[in-house]
Amino acid sequence: QVHLVESGGGLVQAGGSLRLSCAASGRTFSSYCMGWFRQAPGKEREFVAFITWSGGTTLYADSVKGRFTISRDNAKNTVYLQMNSLKAEDTAVYYCAAARFVTSVESQYGFWGQGTQVTVSA
Repeated sequence: QVHLVESGGGLVQAGGSLRLSCAASGRTFSSYCMGWFRQAPGKEREFVAFITWSGGTTLYADSVKGRFTISRDNAKNTVYLQMNSLKAEDTAVYYCAAARFVTSVESQYGFWGQGTQVTVSA
C-alpha cells in the first residue's frame, strides 16, 4: 500500500518554473514505478512522465519533453517534477501515481495522490 501527497503547485507566469513534489508513505516505495499525470479543465487526464524504481529510465509525453524533468529520492520516499518554460497549456491539476511495473498507462497505476493545481498565466 502506498499513500501519496503532492505539493508545490501554484500560480506562475508563462516562461516560469515550478517544482512539484510527491511524498509517499510505505516501506516499498522504492519498488514502484512513479508517474505524473495531469488533467486540464474539460479534458481527460493525460500522462506526463514516469520514472522507474531505480531512476534509471524515464519517459515523457511529447508535450513536455525538454521542459519537464522527473526524478526521485528513494531515501526520502519522494518523487519530483521540475517544470521549466511553463506554458498556459500546462495549466492543470497534476497527480502523482504509483504502479507495480513500468507503464505509462493510467489504468495500470493503482495508487494516486489527491492532486495539486498548477496555473500558468499567459
